[in-house]
Amino acid sequence: MSTNLNLEISNNSSHYDANGLCYHVVDGDTIDIDTVGRIRLVGINTPEKNQPGYQQAKNFVKKACLGKEVYLDIDNAKHYDKYGRVLAVVYVNGVNINKALLKGGYADIMYIRPSEFNPYSWTT
Repeated sequence: MSTNLNLEISNNSSHYDANGLCYHVVDGDTIDIDTVGRIRLVGINTPEKNQPGYQQAKNFVKKACLGKEVYLDIDNAKHYDKYGRVLAVVYVNGVNINKALLKGGYADIMYIRPSEFNPYSWTT
């Protein structure tokens, strides 16, 4: 797993639907922000508790998001998952965290339709 990632940086704030402070990291693909609530990073899946890689993925997201302003591009095709979490691509300082988790080997693609996002495009 690499933390020296070559990531695309987006400075176009017009595509963000919401933003807020990340005050809790549940696991590698779920965070809480003060303005929206629980966010599920769309298009990816990280290991569950007691699975190999769980702590590494969670630590990556903690370092990237915890205590920071995050920006959300909420999935227009499907706003919520079956648990009521907002489905979104999460950005911090212009970095797509969903993509960073994939590129770093912390997550696998979990492409569930409908979705406006194609996580396979994040692997190139």
